[in-house]
Amino acid sequence: MLLLGCIKEVSDYELVINLPNGLLGFVPVTQISDAYSKMLSKQVAQGELVEDLNSLLDMYSPGTLVRCIVTSVEKSADGRRSIKLSINPKNVNKGLNASTLASGMLLSGFVSSVEDHGYLIDIGVSGSHAFLPRQKAQNYIKAIKRGPDLKIGQNLNCVIVEVKNEGRVVRLSVDRSEVAASLATERQNWTLSNLLPGLVVKARVQKVAPLGIKVSFLSSFTGIVDFMHMDPEKSMTYSPDQVVKACILSIHPTSKVVRLTLRQAFLHPGGSPNQLSNDRMGAVVEESTVKAFYKQFGAVFELDDGTLAFARLKHLSKTRKSFKPGAFKTGCKHKCRIIDYSLMDEMCIVSLKYQIIEARFLQYQDIHTGDVVQGKVFALKPIGMQVKVTDGIKGLVPSMHLADVILKQPEKKYSIGDEVRCRVLECNPAGKKLILTLKKSLVQSKLPVLSNYEDAKPGLITHGFVVCAREFGCIVKFYNDVKGLVPKNELSSDPIPCPDKVFHEGQVVKVMVLKCEPQQERLLLSFRLSRKPAPEDKKECTPKKKQEVKCQIGELVDVKVLKKKDNGLEVSVLEDEGNVIASIPTVHLSDFVANCKLLWHCLEEGDVLPRVMCLSDKGEHIILSRKSAVISAVQEEQVVRTFSEIQPGMLLTGYVRNVMPFGVFVEFPFGVTGLAPKVCMSDKFVTDTKDHFVVGQTVIAKVMSIDEEKQRVLLNLKVSECSSGNSAAESFALLNQYFKEMKEIRNLLRRRGEPSMARGLCELVPGKELQLVVQDVKEDGSALFSGSCVTGLTVTATRYHLGDKNIVPGEKTKALVLHVDALTSKVYVSLREELLKQ
Repeated sequence: MLLLGCIKEVSDYELVINLPNGLLGFVPVTQISDAYSKMLSKQVAQGELVEDLNSLLDMYSPGTLVRCIVTSVEKSADGRRSIKLSINPKNVNKGLNASTLASGMLLSGFVSSVEDHGYLIDIGVSGSHAFLPRQKAQNYIKAIKRGPDLKIGQNLNCVIVEVKNEGRVVRLSVDRSEVAASLATERQNWTLSNLLPGLVVKARVQKVAPLGIKVSFLSSFTGIVDFMHMDPEKSMTYSPDQVVKACILSIHPTSKVVRLTLRQAFLHPGGSPNQLSNDRMGAVVEESTVKAFYKQFGAVFELDDGTLAFARLKHLSKTRKSFKPGAFKTGCKHKCRIIDYSLMDEMCIVSLKYQIIEARFLQYQDIHTGDVVQGKVFALKPIGMQVKVTDGIKGLVPSMHLADVILKQPEKKYSIGDEVRCRVLECNPAGKKLILTLKKSLVQSKLPVLSNYEDAKPGLITHGFVVCAREFGCIVKFYNDVKGLVPKNELSSDPIPCPDKVFHEGQVVKVMVLKCEPQQERLLLSFRLSRKPAPEDKKECTPKKKQEVKCQIGELVDVKVLKKKDNGLEVSVLEDEGNVIASIPTVHLSDFVANCKLLWHCLEEGDVLPRVMCLSDKGEHIILSRKSAVISAVQEEQVVRTFSEIQPGMLLTGYVRNVMPFGVFVEFPFGVTGLAPKVCMSDKFVTDTKDHFVVGQTVIAKVMSIDEEKQRVLLNLKVSECSSGNSAAESFALLNQYFKEMKEIRNLLRRRGEPSMARGLCELVPGKELQLVVQDVKEDGSALFSGSCVTGLTVTATRYHLGDKNIVPGEKTKALVLHVDALTSKVYVSLREELLKQ
């Protein structure tokens, strides 16, 4: 069945289409056009983003009229029917062929290719090539304000300007005035087999009845205009033989019944129906007047603002038995609530049901994070439990949130239809996503709801739940995905050596906020509720004596380690007789992420670090960096000191400041920052940004574009784009710096721990051959070794690196060092012959 529809919602994977008479349909992303589907398939096959592929959100917006065809009608889990649609011109225009195309015809077309002088348009007609000249598209492009070009997969209303070679070549126009003035005529040779919704025709009224009007059009066709599609201002004045303009709404494939509308918004192709203001949705109307009652369909009401509304029969009373037709005579008054708006009927949908009028929630927008809601168990799934809050609102209770403890068999506690009381953890109205919790401690909590970082003031006490317990402490989550860290020393007043043995995932805990940095989304928490928030911070922020800042950004200084802190080193600048105190964050100890923790571990109070660069001097807080690549960039003047110096194409050395789901923020010396969007982060396809970069990592970035007005810089971090040309020399320089640092670390290790063990670690380098004794062979095929040269160290080889050798405990063997992890005192070796021979 062919229908004219109006886009109601746009998501990443589908279009929600409002159909005539208040129906809804869904267009999957694979049913847009052949060219768009081909690009989607290419992206899936390549595993990375295709440059010209735009999302549905970039091409479509609510309120746009589209022609569609029903592909299937399926029954959903709750018994409702789901209408699947396609807007692919191959399906919509399948009744047309090249010989039937005529000048003046209005067709749906989709951009299939962007050329120098215009666009190739897919009109779904086999053997016909349609072309849209660029000059015929300029006014339309300016009007829709979606960029300087049309996009592949974009839907267009096209008027045929010229037909050549019996329809094999067609020239089109999308000029808004030409489209709006288009009219289907007898000369265009339309038939019942190729007639299309959206065509505007001149129709003659044949018969006027209470439920609608019968009309004739295009000489030999007849159609029906139902009561919802008469022009409200003229509904009482229609008479036989009257000539009116009408728009075709639908064509039934078998009965060939054609339905039309006389509403003004549809009589000019390319227009949009009137929309309902957001504040009216959900509004309760104390007095609405019955304008007409149709015993098989429902009733039309006039609302307090003069607009018309429709209530379906089932929404006129609580049950079918309690329905009284006498209460819906013309002029009767009723209380109702606006529950929806039909774009295709330009009419509010209302309900007179008491439970809907009094309902607390009607749509996702009515629900707020932290709200306590009642619902019914709708389905039990492996990921959790679906809860029906109202007919149109469903939420998910993840498995972790089914109870205060993790339930292994939730079906024993909950059954379909059970009433449950939940609390909203997260609500995203745009994505219709509602996450709930059934944890009693959270549902019944009287403490403040923490749903954003700005509200996390030091001293605030609230409830959260543990999502991770590790040796460093616990990560606690709150509402709206807000999360924070409880460091090991804040878990209890008594030391807890193994937090994962004391705390478990999903455990509800009471915490106090110690410190919060909203912009960085960093939150420091404590389980020790009696302690005062962040006393150390106050102590550090109010030093006994104000120091004079003497470091210039970019200046190289020698420093002495005063104190080791969790996040770095506190040092004194030697040039100023130790009067200037500064800090080196752990991530700034090296260009190499793995070496940062190792250096922090090896350095001790009193150690002197030469040639450290001043990175920033905010007030009394001086930040230093030991990153060689950053220091070299400053010394070689390969830096920008102000925003005005930045130019597209520049290669700049910086470090990752923050990793977000949508991209990476990079900071450069002298404080300039930029964003590398997700698509420009890596030559590989990026699923999770955190898998590719970490905070503090040294990077080389290419400037893609700058926005002077908003002071924004867009960057590219792809290795293929960020090489200066001599990539071999760059790689060797980095490798050389790495080995230089490893040598420094080995020297520092000689001073730590057991002399024999430290000596052993220092002498072990990748590639060194060792004589070892097999100590144990594990079930997974890996083996442990011992030997005089590795006393106190854990030496292991994976199953792969044992090669084809069948070793037994006590056997002597040769092995090659692959990697030395100085932090854990572990040595990884290989027994494979091909490596030993080298």
